[in-house]
This record gives sequence, structure tokens and C-alpha cells, in this order.
Amino acid sequence: MTFHQNGHTFRNGLINQAGKKRRTSDELPSFLGHYIPVLQNGPVQGHASSSRPSIHVDWNQIWRRSLGILDMLRSWRPGNLLGVPLALIIVWWVVLWWGEEVVFRRSVEGCAWSNWETWPPTSIPHHVALIADPQLVDPHTYPGRPWPLSTLTVRYTDLYIRKSFQQIQSTLNPSSVFFLGDLFDGGREWSTGEGEGGESVDKRWRKYDNKFWLKEYKRFARIFFNNWLQGGQGQPDRKIVAGLPGNHDLGLGNGIRLPVRKRFQAYFGSGNRIDVIGNHTFVSVDTVSLSAKGQPDPITGSQGVDESNKEIWGPVEQFLRTAKGEKARTVARELRIRHGKHENEIINNDIIDVEEPRAWTIPLDFDPIKNTDIPSIILTHVPLYRAPGTPCGPLRERYPPSRTNSGEAPEKDDANAIAVQQGVQYQNVLTHEISKELVELVGDVSHVFSGDDHDYCDVIHRGYTSRNGGIREVTVKSISWAMGVRKPGFLLLSLWNPVNEDGKATSPDASKAPTIQSHLCLLPDQLSIFIRYGLLLAFTLLALSVRAVRLAYGATPATSDTNGSLLPLSRMKQSHTRQPDAPSHASSSSTNSQNGLAVRPSAGPRSVTPGSGYGYQPPTVEDEAEDESSQGISVNKGWNEIALDEPRRKRRKGLLAVYDELRSSVMNVVACVLPWYLWLLWHS
Repeated sequence: MTFHQNGHTFRNGLINQAGKKRRTSDELPSFLGHYIPVLQNGPVQGHASSSRPSIHVDWNQIWRRSLGILDMLRSWRPGNLLGVPLALIIVWWVVLWWGEEVVFRRSVEGCAWSNWETWPPTSIPHHVALIADPQLVDPHTYPGRPWPLSTLTVRYTDLYIRKSFQQIQSTLNPSSVFFLGDLFDGGREWSTGEGEGGESVDKRWRKYDNKFWLKEYKRFARIFFNNWLQGGQGQPDRKIVAGLPGNHDLGLGNGIRLPVRKRFQAYFGSGNRIDVIGNHTFVSVDTVSLSAKGQPDPITGSQGVDESNKEIWGPVEQFLRTAKGEKARTVARELRIRHGKHENEIINNDIIDVEEPRAWTIPLDFDPIKNTDIPSIILTHVPLYRAPGTPCGPLRERYPPSRTNSGEAPEKDDANAIAVQQGVQYQNVLTHEISKELVELVGDVSHVFSGDDHDYCDVIHRGYTSRNGGIREVTVKSISWAMGVRKPGFLLLSLWNPVNEDGKATSPDASKAPTIQSHLCLLPDQLSIFIRYGLLLAFTLLALSVRAVRLAYGATPATSDTNGSLLPLSRMKQSHTRQPDAPSHASSSSTNSQNGLAVRPSAGPRSVTPGSGYGYQPPTVEDEAEDESSQGISVNKGWNEIALDEPRRKRRKGLLAVYDELRSSVMNVVACVLPWYLWLLWHS
């Protein structure tokens, strides 16, 4: 640092009274060291005994030095090896943003209601989302998978389902959400602590007690219930129903333990219920419990109705026996509410016998099939029975439909169909007897929606009594990417059935028109996303390896020209013109001891010419060479060179140099990419 006072030039910092050198601008951090000399450059007039010298700001020099930042961008060229890590970082940012955010949003946005609904312009349909088989991954899913792979599987599966459900709520915002069973994977195995029937038959799972199940319930609530509560503001009829159990929640038939079912119903509600939504009656049936009726006894092997296990299938049977009457009462109550009437009929003063059923609240001649145009929809976890080889249609992922020689789909296609088989705690379809009983007791069934298979299946049942001569059943895809399907999904229903106060269609044509439109919405292929990440990782390592070899054996980052420069911040070219030294204002031997200042003769006036480019050369070099050399700074260097000229360890050669360069570049890329990836995961 240099300034003039009383004809003298003070250099190399100020000396305090104790003889200790104060910190000068050359000793400050590089950024401050560049600008403080500029702030202090310029003649200061005054006496040696005066207070601190005033500061003159040369904004012209500050502007010129600030332009040096642009040289970092100006010097980059496609052949710049040091730009390779930066390019890879940008590519990683874009790919991660696409894989964690964009692909999920676009998948759900493509299923927008307006893209596939075909109702009249004035219609206000009721929107429903059907979610099947989340089957949250737990120790039961992959029992032999070691840590940390098991933990990562749980985390990424939950993340996938949560992001998908968040998009469903924020983008589609359905009015109602129904789950079709198998909420958990090993829920049936976790002990309840209620004595007999509370422990799993398999000894492997007995260590997982009721506390573990409660943790799994909270996990399910975080993924689904919490996100559902955040959406759908202003929808009075909005509801979420998750009480329908699957075989992984309770077991199947005789394998169901009553304490396990009681626990499930205590937290999710009854699996048998009736909901009137969008002028349609949704009838949920616990078919995994109903399957115990007529199931062969596991000990004796006898078939037929077994009264010994009636406590398993009995409640479901009782629900079905009263389903038509309950459905009629529910429909009548809903119609009264819709048209501004009292929820219940006005009670009269007649005396009723205690043993008489309370069916008097609905007229005895009230038949929901004949008197209303409100169809029924059955929700079941296990699909209805169908003949072996019944094709599931072109939207099935595992096996596309076969074709005959004429190009038509065959009536029997084993590969494309749901296999009609059963095993331990599972059964792919219900028995024919139970399926027939289910449809007949519910009555007026137009559609059936099921789960369990994890893949999509669309069939028409012709052998059951129905309003339109056939019942369409859609088996909904699993929403989890860990259930054997590359592209998970969910089903959207749009309900539009205008009826009057009596439940009849508002027009004769409306009674014959379809009242339900459905759409399969596919979610991203998570495995494909991971494969892309892996390919990009391999490309990154290859590119950085080639770069490390070139730097170690070929190119060297010593040049500073802007054409193919290896440094992102090129050193500044400088040229300066020395003017003849003017006579000094004082004798070279003169000294001044006032204020403890060591004084040297002035170097005289100086003239500076900025060099080419954006760099800037300090006023002189030769007269400061002695002090700069003592500080380890080489002479004849611009300010950018001084900032970059820091002590470096000895560079290794050969393969060791390749390793050092590769390791350094990989760590730099990871340091920039990993925080971004973690933020995306946290933000999801």
C-alpha cells in the first residue's frame, strides 16, 4: 500500500508504536486486497501530525477491475477441459429435476378430467379416485434383503407413493377417494397382544408386535391422510374411505385372525359399508372375510358351509342379506337431503312391537331397482370369478393381448388373463358361488371395481343379473412401483347421473345413457428413472476420466489466452508505460520519526496505461519488487495472477496425477449435485 504525505511516500504498511507491522491490503483476502488499494490510491494532502488520511475513491478503477469478472465467462470455450465438470453439474441438475418433479407432474396432468370427460357442457360431475394395493413395503415384503438396501427400498417406495398422491390431490383434486385393500404388506402378521389369535402363525413375525403395526398406521397416515387434508377446500361431499381390507391386511378366509380384523376396523372403519356418491351407490364388501364361507377346512379338507368359522364370514353375510334395504334407506335419506327436506321421515305415534324390524321407515313397496335410477357399484379387493383365460384387454401391462390370424382378440388368452388359482393366504378370484351371491344380494349392479392383481384388467361379466345385461369389472393397478408393475397407476371415475326428487332420471334418454366414465392414469416408471440416473453416472465418470487423462498427459492449464483457455478465470494481459522519474521531493537519506513512521523518498509521479482485456495492472512494479518478493509474490503479475498464485503442493505425475484429478473433479460434481438431490427429496 502506498500513499503520499508531506512529500514523502509511505510503503509496506504502517508501523505502530510497538514496532509491529499493521495488516496491509496485500495481506487481506484476495477480494478485499484488490479493492482497498483502489480506495486508498490518490494523493492525500496534510501534515504528518494530522489524523487518519482521507480516502479518495477512484470509481473508474473499481469499474475496470469489476469487469474482470466477465473474463471468466468470456474465456470459456467448448474445448475448455475445466468446463466439463460445470457442464456435467448442469446436466445432473436438469435430469434430477426431471426425474423427481417434472415426470410426476406431467403424468398426472395428462389425466386431467377435461382431457377425457365427455359430459354435456352444463354438467357438474362427481370425481372419484380409486387407489389399489399401496401395500407399504415392510420386513414382510423382502425378508432376505440386507441393510441398507432394505431401508432404501422402504424410503423410495414411500417417496414414490407420496409424490404420486400429492399430485393427485393438487392437480386432479378428486371429490372422493376409495382404497381397494392391501394397505399394508405384512399387516396380517403383526401381533396384536390379545392372547389367543393375536400372534402370527409364522414364528418369523412374532417379534413384530402391536407397536410396530401402529407405526405402520402412522406411516400410512403421513402418506395419504395428511396429503388428503391439505387439498379439496370447499367441497362439502369430499370423503376418503380406506376401510376395505385386503388379504395382506387381514389374511384370507380361514386364515383371518379375529383380533387382527378388530384392530384394522378400529382404525380404518368397517369393511362393509354403503355410500351414495354422485347419485351412485357404492357398496364396499369385505370379500376376504366372506371367502371363509365354503372354503375347504384346512384340517379336515371338507367343503361346504362351515358353521365353526361363521364368526369370520357371518358379519359379511348379514350385511349382504340386509344390503338392499339398507341401500334403499340410504338412497331415500340422501334424496331428502339433496332436495332440502329433513334427513329422516317424521316419526308417527304408532305403537310398534319390540320384535318388529324397523323397516317401517321406508315404504314396504319401495324397490330401489324399480323406483330409482341410481345404480349400484361394488367395491371388492378380490375380483369376481371369471372363466379361466378370460382376456383382460389391451391396457394390461404384463402381457399384451394375443391376436388370431384374422387380427381379432381370442376369447381365451391365458397370458393376458388373471390366473384362476389360490394358495396360502391368497386367492386370485372369488369362487363362482360367492361371486353370484354377492351380485344378487346387492342388486342393480352396473360396475365392479377390484384390486389384488396389481395389474389392470377390464372384463364384462355376462352371467350375472344386472340392469344392462352385463357387469363391467375393472381391476385397478397398484399405485406402488414395488408390486411387480413397471408403470403403476390408479383409476379415475367421473359420475354424472341427474335425477329428480324421487330418484328418477330427469329425462327418458338420461335413464339409458351411461352414468360412469373411467380413465386409467399411469404413473412414471421409477425403475426407468433409476436406469437413466445410472447411465448418466457412468457417462459422468467416463467424461471425467478422459478429462483427467488429458490434463495429466496432454493439456496443461498454463496458457491464459482466451482461445481454448484451460482456466475458467484467465490471467490478465497487461502493458504499462513507465514515465521518467521526476525529481524526488526529499533527500533519499532523510527520515522522519514523527508518529513512529518510517519514511522513504517518493518514487515520483506515475502514469498507468491499462493493458489489453479487462484486467488492470497496479501503478508500478519495479519500485515495489523488493517488498513483493519478500512476501512470496512474483514481480510483473497482474492482480488476477496474484489472487491465483497461492502455494500449491507438488504435483504428482502419471497415473497418480490422473487419480488426483479424477478424485478432485468427482468430489466437486458430487458437492454440487448431492445437495440439490437431497433438497428435491425433502421438497417432494
